Amino acid sequence: MAMIPAAIRRSIQTAAECPRLIRFSLKAPKGVEVEFDDGGVYNLSAEYLRVYSPAADSKIRSVGGEKVIYGRRHVGIMAAEPVGNYGVRLLFDDLHKTGIFTWDYFYHLGSNKFTMMRNYITTLKKHGLSRDPPRRK
Repeated sequence: MAMIPAAIRRSIQTAAECPRLIRFSLKAPKGVEVEFDDGGVYNLSAEYLRVYSPAADSKIRSVGGEKVIYGRRHVGIMAAEPVGNYGVRLLFDDLHKTGIFTWDYFYHLGSNKFTMMRNYITTLKKHGLSRDPPRRK
């Protein structure tokens, strides 16, 4: 059996393997802070959450076969609506609201934040896109 790289193993953890969320705090409009029972505390910016929203989005630009969200540096979070006892739906000020962020997904985003953000910025640069919104003419 082939060895599974650590990054992939972490991303396919089951709910039973993920630490339990002990605190969720909306820091509107800038982001959220989540804390888990393994001691992990993550401050996640609105831009980062919007870019990695778990929902399909018609505003995503397909560039070279890659789905790329850009121009969201100044996006804000207006509200967080509980979804059962497993996550929240975030309402962003660009009116995106279809993604449900589970507690496990917040843990994944928090524990991989620096790598994921670096990959996002690299992808933008590769396609000549910016984190800043396009200028209106």
